[in-house]
Amino acid sequence: MAEERFDIYDEQLNPLGTASRTETHALGYWHRSFHCWLTRREENRRFVRFQLRQAGKDTYPGYYDITAAGHLSAGETMQDAVREIEEELGVAARFEELIPLGEARKEMFGEVKGVPFIDREVSDVFALVCPLPLGDLKLQAEEVAAVFEADVELMIRLFEGELPELICEGVASSADGGLSKATRAVRAAEFVPREPSYYASIMRALRDCT
Repeated sequence: MAEERFDIYDEQLNPLGTASRTETHALGYWHRSFHCWLTRREENRRFVRFQLRQAGKDTYPGYYDITAAGHLSAGETMQDAVREIEEELGVAARFEELIPLGEARKEMFGEVKGVPFIDREVSDVFALVCPLPLGDLKLQAEEVAAVFEADVELMIRLFEGELPELICEGVASSADGGLSKATRAVRAAEFVPREPSYYASIMRALRDCT
């Protein structure tokens, strides 16, 4: 199978052409990605859902992350990238249903199996109001180990260091391909590393979005 290719950019997002995933991360080209946080309201409370990355992932295995996210392949638009929500979580959504939360830039440096990588991404960030019960999700087995849910106000306190951990309820992939209930103590340091203010600012945006 041919390796996935990305549209690549300079730091000002001027197009440079395309490159393979390996080249993009080896040479540190800027590329685009899609982030979507699933949220729901219960009376006056707003909840957010987040995923647990599978242990077999090349980068940040077993870390908590955005509910659904993915790179844009060469030629794709953000409207095309909405497919990530259904692929990872089994939730069908139209791009018009998403609530824009802005743009995020990140630069990550690390190693995968001893090979250095530079991940420079510009991400369009969205929210999707999703009242679907957790037990109705269909997790993509190779990508998502579990999905948990928490009150956004408590998540703000977690990321700002006011709480050492949160006890969160969720669902995890089970051996028979279904879902089982899961409970975990969640800590801020267990999320994929990003700018310290990133997660708290996202939680505030989710709290305030309609």
